Amino acid sequence: MIRKSVACIFFLFIAFFSFSQTKINNSATAVISRPKLVVGIVVDQMRWDYLYRYYGRYGNGGFKRLINEGFSCENTMIIHLPSFTAVGHSCIFTGSVPAINGITGNDWIEQLSGQHMYCTSDSTVRSIGNESEDGKMSPRNLLVSTVTDELRIATNYQSRVIGISLKDRAAILPAGHTANAAYWLDDASGHFISSSYYMPQLPEWVNAFNNKNEIAQLVHNGWNTLYPISTYVQSDSDNQPYEGKFKGETVSSFPHDMKKNYETSKGSFRQSPFGNTLTLDFARAVVENEGLGNGKATDFLTINCASTDYVGHFFGPNSIEAEDTYLRLDKDLAKFFQFLDARVGKERYTVFLTADHGAAHAIGYMQEHNLPADFFLPGPIIKNLNQVLEEKFGLQKLILSGENYQVNYDMRKIYDQHLDFDAIKKISVAFLQQQPGIQYAVDVAKIGEAPIPQPIKEMIINGYNFKRSGPVQIVLDPGWFEGHGKTGTTHGSWNPYDTHIPLLFMGWGIRHGSTNRVVHMTDIAPTVSAMLHIQMPNGCIGKPISEVISSK
Repeated sequence: MIRKSVACIFFLFIAFFSFSQTKINNSATAVISRPKLVVGIVVDQMRWDYLYRYYGRYGNGGFKRLINEGFSCENTMIIHLPSFTAVGHSCIFTGSVPAINGITGNDWIEQLSGQHMYCTSDSTVRSIGNESEDGKMSPRNLLVSTVTDELRIATNYQSRVIGISLKDRAAILPAGHTANAAYWLDDASGHFISSSYYMPQLPEWVNAFNNKNEIAQLVHNGWNTLYPISTYVQSDSDNQPYEGKFKGETVSSFPHDMKKNYETSKGSFRQSPFGNTLTLDFARAVVENEGLGNGKATDFLTINCASTDYVGHFFGPNSIEAEDTYLRLDKDLAKFFQFLDARVGKERYTVFLTADHGAAHAIGYMQEHNLPADFFLPGPIIKNLNQVLEEKFGLQKLILSGENYQVNYDMRKIYDQHLDFDAIKKISVAFLQQQPGIQYAVDVAKIGEAPIPQPIKEMIINGYNFKRSGPVQIVLDPGWFEGHGKTGTTHGSWNPYDTHIPLLFMGWGIRHGSTNRVVHMTDIAPTVSAMLHIQMPNGCIGKPISEVISSK
């Protein structure tokens, strides 16, 4: 009887132990449901209305596929100032704003020292792929984590993250602090390069890609319209005075001899649609050679299509060049999505597409059509204001610059001379408000007292970082922008043409549909975080867009 009881107890112990081990093993091997690859595409300077202005001309595999298979947030707005490239990319991938993440412009003035700073410059690293200063870059000026960082942390760094762009800042900032790599274009060589922050040398596959000299192939036949020029009815007629001219060209009209232009100026390649083609070709090479979407954990590829920005700046949004660039980008995107379908699997990757900012119509275009618009010239205004302050306080050049639509003062001089800074700002605001084209000038420290509409007030606050932003913010009249010439366009303001951006999701975990409720650029990172079941970035102020995420 005793033997039977012992045997019974022993059997129960073995059974319990086996059951417990099964539970432990199952728990250890349980996998959170995630896509194999996330691709974040930022189309530089893409206004929201481009989705529909050229909708009838797009094929079914690019922008239309994103709209018709995915989810579109039709009223996605930027909630910070200024609306620039580095700022937008940082906000998209951090869910944060310049006041918190520290990226207050492409460049800024360090307020405590007066030093000029480029957003990704880093003197502690060296260039990888060439010997110039172009590679001395890193994400160290970004003060918060990105969604790409959080994915790496969540998977104990098994996820691979790579960022690519023609622009260094647009490759580096989205990829974050913990990225495996970031690559950008060196104009002089026509090669993609990187920084020692990421690697000691370029991978062999990157060298092989560079050695193909794809740029020479892309520019060889020049740039003519993809379709008969008479069909570009959504654009102004060709050869307008508000359009830029390539060096050596006497007119701004098609065809453009890009081979000759590139020989004359390497940077001209960026001002053609072929820069986007090169970028997406390089993106395919990244996926193939790094095996993205093929590993144990979810990988993340960030892509910035930058040529849309260069073309927009050079020719303006209503040019045939801009329309042709988007029609070509649509084809390039369709080709890229087909590649991902075959390589990763159609239901195994998630893609989102958005923009870092929009753009105003060209000043000449607006004036021609009786719309109020003009150029704002900060140089003469700052010069005159410095003279006013000198007469009052007896010191020259109390203002360093009007960069980023802000007044940047020589704070060291003001502190050393014990000047009344509040009085300086008060005089500055009174002077600026009298200048043509300036709608508001405000001392940010006293913004609560300023008679400015609340949405604009919030954008100023969100963009203000005490150590990196000028203490006085300038807000221009609608249609006005800082002019460096009489052609093309720019961006940076609060107005919808600069801040209403596209936002489309497609693929694994994404519902089909759309919403017209207002969402914000800062909502993108927490939406991706929620979809991946990871912590949102540590400076995030956005909220997940719940309509986007599938309940499956």
